[in-house]
Amino acid sequence: MIARGARAGEDAEELDVEEALALVKEPGNGIGPAHGGLPTSGPASPQGHGIGHGPLTPGHGTMHSPGLGESPRPGHSPDAHHHATPWPQARETAARAARGGGRRTPVSVPLDAALGLVLAEPLAALTDLPSFDTSAMDGWAVAGPGPWDVREEGALAGHARPEPLTDGEAVRIATGARIPQDTTAVLRSEHGRTDAKGRLHSIREVSHGQDIRPRAQECRSGDQLLPVGTLVTPAVLGLAAAAGYDTLTAVPRPRVDVLVLGDELLTTGLPHDGLIRDALGPMLPPWLRALGAETATVRRIGDDAKALHKAIDRSEADLIVTTGGTASGPVDHVHPTLSRLGAELLVDGVKVRPGHPMLLARTKENQHLVGLPGNPLAAVSGLLTLAEPLLRTLAARPAPEPYTLPLKDAVHGHPYDTRLVPVVLRGDHAVPLHYNGPAMLRGVAAADALAVVPPGGARVGQETELLDLPWAAAGIGVCFT
Repeated sequence: MIARGARAGEDAEELDVEEALALVKEPGNGIGPAHGGLPTSGPASPQGHGIGHGPLTPGHGTMHSPGLGESPRPGHSPDAHHHATPWPQARETAARAARGGGRRTPVSVPLDAALGLVLAEPLAALTDLPSFDTSAMDGWAVAGPGPWDVREEGALAGHARPEPLTDGEAVRIATGARIPQDTTAVLRSEHGRTDAKGRLHSIREVSHGQDIRPRAQECRSGDQLLPVGTLVTPAVLGLAAAAGYDTLTAVPRPRVDVLVLGDELLTTGLPHDGLIRDALGPMLPPWLRALGAETATVRRIGDDAKALHKAIDRSEADLIVTTGGTASGPVDHVHPTLSRLGAELLVDGVKVRPGHPMLLARTKENQHLVGLPGNPLAAVSGLLTLAEPLLRTLAARPAPEPYTLPLKDAVHGHPYDTRLVPVVLRGDHAVPLHYNGPAMLRGVAAADALAVVPPGGARVGQETELLDLPWAAAGIGVCFT
C-alpha cells in the first residue's frame, strides 16, 4: 500500500516541510550540516526512550510527531519526535523484549521441514561416517602388487559385502561401494589398463590405502558434529541425514499474525476511485518467513477499531504485525486499541527515516506487537528495526556480523534521525539507489542492502553500516523456506 494521503499525520509523519528543506539546503557537498546534523536533545526520560513501565495510557510514553496542520495528541509537545527512541536503541529494545518471556519449547521436526530453524540440541553422530570402508573412486579394488587377475563379478554401491580378495586379484568397484576384505588400494579407472590376456596393469604407482575411505574417517558414532544454536542450512540437512537422522530437535519458528489495516486497499486489479493496491499483504509473509517466522494468518481489517481490538485480543501468535494506523489521524486506531487492551508500550516512535511512527508493544506476557507505518518503504524500515531483532531472538538465530562499505555517492542526511537508504553492492562500494521515498518500493526491490546513514548524511567514500536484505544475504532458495 502507499501513503494514506487523506489521513492526517501519515505522510506528514514521514517528512515535514522543515525536514524536507534540511535535506536540500546544505551548501556544496549535499549532506547534513557539517556532516554531523543538528545537535540532539539531552537525555530523554524513560518515556522518551519508549521503554514502557506499565500499561499504555493516552499520552504515556508516546512520541508522535504532529504533521502539518495537526494538533499534538494530549501529552505531546510539538517537538515530541525529537525524543523518539534512537534507532540503535530501538533495535536493542526489540531484541531484549523477546528475552523476557519463558523459554520456548523445542520441537522435533522432519528434515524436510527443518531448513532455517536453529538446533536446540547438539547434533551427535548416530553412526560412524563412513560406516564401512568404501571406495572413493570408480575403478578396481586390488590386492597385493600387480598385475592382477580381474574377477568377473563387480562391487557396486548398495550391494552385499563382496568376497575377500587374495593377492594378485582385482575386482571392478564403484564409488561408494564396500571395499572387499584384504584390499590393498583402489586403482582409478583412468590409471589402469588390461592386456590381451585380460590382466590388469597400473600405469601409475599404487600406494597402500589409495582412494579408500576408511570407516569413521569423518566421525565416530557419538561424536558431536554441530553445537546447539547452529542454523539449519541445506548442508546441515545433508550432514544430519548422513549421520542417521530422520528428525531434528530445533527451536520452533515464531508464529506471526499480520493485520493489514485500511479501507482504501485493493487485493486485485488496478487502483481506481481513490482505492490503492495493498503491497504489504503480499510482501510481509515471505519476508517474515525469511526472518525465521511462520505467518499464521494475514487478515485485512480496514479502518474498524472494534475489529482491530478483537483481532489483537484473540491472537495467540508470538508476534502481531500491523500495517498503518500508527499515527494520530481520525482512523489511526492502533494506539487507542493498545491502550484499551492495557498493553505495555516499549517503543513509540524511532529516530529513523522512513518509518518514524513505528511502535513496539507487549500485549501479553509472551506476545508482542510491532506496528508498521502504512507507507511501504517505511514499513520495511519498521520490519528491519523492530521485527527482525525480536524474531531473531525468538528463533534463537545468531545476530548477523555488522559490516561497512564506502558509499559510491553522497547521501543527504536528516538533521537528527538515522536514514535507511536502499543500495546495491558493486565491488567494494555501496551505490545508493533512487526511489527511496517512504511510499516507494522501486528502490528496495532492486537493492542488496539498506545503508544506515547517520544524522547529517554521508560523504562520498564514507564507510557506512549495511543491513543485508534476506535474498541478497543467503539466496532466495535458502531464505524463503
